[in-house]
Amino acid sequence: MKEKILMILFILLLGSVLSTTLVSVDKYTAPLIEKNKTRKLYVSILKALDITFTEDKVDKAFEENVITKKQEEINFYIARAGGDIAFEIKGSGLWGPVHGIIALRPDLKTIKAITIIHQEETPGLGGRIGESDFLNKFKSKKILPRLIIQPPGKASKNNEVDGITGATLSCKAFEQILNSEIEKYVSIFKEHK
Repeated sequence: MKEKILMILFILLLGSVLSTTLVSVDKYTAPLIEKNKTRKLYVSILKALDITFTEDKVDKAFEENVITKKQEEINFYIARAGGDIAFEIKGSGLWGPVHGIIALRPDLKTIKAITIIHQEETPGLGGRIGESDFLNKFKSKKILPRLIIQPPGKASKNNEVDGITGATLSCKAFEQILNSEIEKYVSIFKEHK
């Protein structure tokens, strides 16, 4: 009986020590994780707005070159030079969430660039939506009447982009994210301009 009580006390003590350690580590790392998350966002915004920066001066480059304007709980990022507008896009891809930044020219009809912060599509197939070769195809494309991702080699209009071979469903999910986010955020931005 005495052994069982000692074992229970040992387990309770060990559990308490480990729980306290985990809570302490969480409190210590939470600000670092948040800082890295913000830095990753800033890097994506700077890239989408085509603003030159060095890795060690991301915060400074963002502060000097980007104006953050909040409208209806949404952050819009406006380049001080040129007036290009960027905002976050989020939605469900085929296999998981897709999170990125889209930058539009001041006419709010033409894409400047798209960057992907996070995606969970199949590596080598749908995961290629985050690669620069694919994302560069969106530069200077029109968003009206809506953006269309066509099968590879079929894009011919100024609002069409060639998709990725073998990733039709991921491309269609990405197209849906882009069109719904663009429609929503551009209308909000125009309302408060």
